[in-house]
Amino acid sequence: QIWTDIDGMHNNDPRVVGNTEAIRQLNFEEAAELAYFGAKILHPTCVQPAKFAGIPVRLKNTLDPKAEGTIIDNVLLKGKIKAVAAKDNITAIKIKSSRMLFATGFLRKVFEIFECYQTPIDMITTSEVGVSMSIDNTTHLNEIVDELKKYGTVTVDSDMCIVCVVGDLDWSNLGFETLVLDAMKNIPVRMISYGGSNYNISFLIRESDKARALQNLSDVLFNKK
Repeated sequence: QIWTDIDGMHNNDPRVVGNTEAIRQLNFEEAAELAYFGAKILHPTCVQPAKFAGIPVRLKNTLDPKAEGTIIDNVLLKGKIKAVAAKDNITAIKIKSSRMLFATGFLRKVFEIFECYQTPIDMITTSEVGVSMSIDNTTHLNEIVDELKKYGTVTVDSDMCIVCVVGDLDWSNLGFETLVLDAMKNIPVRMISYGGSNYNISFLIRESDKARALQNLSDVLFNKK
């Protein structure tokens, strides 16, 4: 059990969005995604031992012990979107190079630069002649950009954030990605990540658009507006 000051994990950020609700049940994978993308109750790795042992984790409210809270277990509710979360202070880096076309080893060279400066990559999207990545650690940003310029044209977008939608988002579940995209139709989107996980669709947007994006997603996914 984890005792905190709210009645479990909420389906959106209550500091930004009104009328959020506590999530009654989460799969361990869904909880890990939410923790990584901003839910402060859990550290992304803290539930792993319980997951492997099959031990449910319950989040409870010390101010209201009778509240149901959130239970995290290995049960997956099919066809259910559970929550929205956001991660701030993201920087996007795009490298465009004609040398990437039909080339082998190009991505390895790019990733080795980030590895050299011990900078993890959050999101990644690729095309025939370009690759875009997002990072949350800008300690060595200038050095990384200088190294990347050896291979192509580099652009940097700062003051970004990642908004993610979490639930049973397997590609065989028809219509979910359309529903999420419809909620984001009035938000400028820099990158989209879909298919890397069965539990997450992520959008890279400007931090200035975060509140509007979170509210739109709540309205469409949970409030049925």
